[in-house]
Amino acid sequence: MKIVVSPDSFKGSLTAMEAAREIAAGIKEVNPMIETVLLPVADGGEGTLEPLILATNGHTVQVDVHDPIGRPIQVEYGVLGDGETCVIEMAKASGLTLLKDDERNPLIASTFGTGELILHALDNGFKKFVVGIGGSATNDGGTGMLRALGMKFLDQFGDELPEGADALAKLHKVDVTNFDKRVRESQFIIACDVDNPFIGPNGATAIFGPQKGVTPELVDVLDQNLLHLANKIEEVTGIALHQKPSAGAAGGLGGAFLAFFPVSLKPGIEVVIEAINFKAQIVDADFIITGEGKSDIQTLSGKAPIGIANVGKEMGVPVILLSGFIEEESRPQLASYFYKLSSVVGDTVSKKESIEQADYYLRLRTKEVMQSIL
Repeated sequence: MKIVVSPDSFKGSLTAMEAAREIAAGIKEVNPMIETVLLPVADGGEGTLEPLILATNGHTVQVDVHDPIGRPIQVEYGVLGDGETCVIEMAKASGLTLLKDDERNPLIASTFGTGELILHALDNGFKKFVVGIGGSATNDGGTGMLRALGMKFLDQFGDELPEGADALAKLHKVDVTNFDKRVRESQFIIACDVDNPFIGPNGATAIFGPQKGVTPELVDVLDQNLLHLANKIEEVTGIALHQKPSAGAAGGLGGAFLAFFPVSLKPGIEVVIEAINFKAQIVDADFIITGEGKSDIQTLSGKAPIGIANVGKEMGVPVILLSGFIEEESRPQLASYFYKLSSVVGDTVSKKESIEQADYYLRLRTKEVMQSIL
């Protein structure tokens, strides 16, 4: 028997790889003869880099960049096992988790560090990019990233604007003269799970701004700044980002990619599944076990487990969902996609225990699942 183990991270307790190892250990305790293949996955947001590197035997590259509020920071990007594809997780350089609660400042937060990562990769000869854009701390419309790659954002006096969303009110001209020409010669696949437009009630600022520190009175101000930016970008490119689907992702970073890069946008889990050649690795599998910290109705909206379930169905391999917690009212809908549902949290395990001793209880629940299907 062969079982492919492909969980996402159990946020707050286990990385995807740690979860995969515990599940595999539980399987082996029931029957050491079962072959286990560990293919941890992610949905394109934070934590996407590690599973891709592990699954393809790739490596990481350390780079000195700037965090969202301009502090020096050393982060990494990945190179897949093919030696050609560069994986950049924007959250590593421009993510919300890099800031303490009282440091969140969407007025000055910038995607400059993400641009620095791309620049470093271009300087090292890479032309194929996979970019995960989840978890941003920014609302700058991607101007920081574009600036790091040579673009200039000028006021009416020809001076460069400061970093961040606040300064965009004074934007007079987008100068693309020195924008890195290697960008156009490259290929960018953007892992993006939102279809929000650049501006408006469903746009970058209104929907995602509050978690980044945008107060109610600032929503309209910063939305107007992005409207102003979109107008200036349209003057230069002819592309209207205003209501373009996915342009609002990552505080408008999606829009910067759509306007100035040769890109294709795909759901994060699809990008990951392609990058690790998932279909080829499950051809002769008897089962796939996937999971995440919490499964509910949101799981069906492009989260990693549903992506795995869809591929399993296509390839004729039954998929078991083993998550930290499965919301009771979501079980009927989830059950139509998975061969079996199992929650670590249950009659004998509390949520607190499942988080504090995640490794022990995940392994224990795996053993129970295996005993039920063998």
